[in-house]
Order: sequence, then C-alpha cells, then structure tokens
Amino acid sequence: MRRILFLVLASAVAAVCADDPWIGVTKLNSGTEIRVVKKGASQPVIGKFDEANDERVVLVVKNQQIAIPKDQIDRLDARPSAGSRAKVESKTTVDDPQAAKEPPVGMDGHPGTPSTSSSTSVSFGEKPDFQTVYRRPLGAPKTGDTKK
Repeated sequence: MRRILFLVLASAVAAVCADDPWIGVTKLNSGTEIRVVKKGASQPVIGKFDEANDERVVLVVKNQQIAIPKDQIDRLDARPSAGSRAKVESKTTVDDPQAAKEPPVGMDGHPGTPSTSSSTSVSFGEKPDFQTVYRRPLGAPKTGDTKK
C-alpha cells in the first residue's frame, strides 16, 4: 500500500513540475544572456541572468542588478552558449624556385633560396538566436486588471 501511495505522490509531483514553465527559468546558469519582455513595455530588457526564485528574476544590466517580478513578465528568452564564435584560419606556402625549374638566380649563379609566406585570418560568426524559456500562461491574470 505504501509503495502505491509513494508512486502516486511521485507522479503528481512530476506532473506539477512538468506543467510549470517557470522551472526552466530557475535552472538557467548565472551569466546566461537573457531577454525579458515585460507587460506593456515597448522594448525588452536584455542582460545577464543572475538568479530566479518563485517570485522574481534578477538580471544584471550594465553592472546594475535589476529584479523583475514574475507577474510582470510576458516572456523570457535565453541565448544558448555556443562556445567560441571566433574562427582562426592559418595558411603557409613555400615557393621553391628549384621545384619550379626556374633558371638560377643570384650573383654567382646559385639557385635562389625558397621563400615562405604565411597568412592568418580571424572571422567572427553570429551569436545564436534567443530561445523562449518562459511564456506567461494564457489566462493568467494581468497586473492592474480590475473587475468592474
């Protein structure tokens, strides 16, 4: 009987956690770049994730911590970390005049010495797009709504 009760309770807890989209926000790593769309705001707030609890999310914008209450958030997006965006490419070529069967070059008719040239280029890829972590559930009450 206890085993059945335990299984029922465990599955109920799992169902509640699976239905709560806020769980994904609380599991974000500190320092992750996030975008918060607040209710009624024309521009989202973009910063680095610091922490979150059941009531609010804290992010860092320009070295200043900002706390945004959960009930004021319409959507929260996070940019996945993709490692280094820099791509380094090096290229080295060796030109050997003897291999090209060119006539001897030099003051006393000795063949020229091989020449070496190297080039390195660095290119930067784009950041990955934001991915939605939390969206306010439909039917959730909006702040400031009053019934008449």
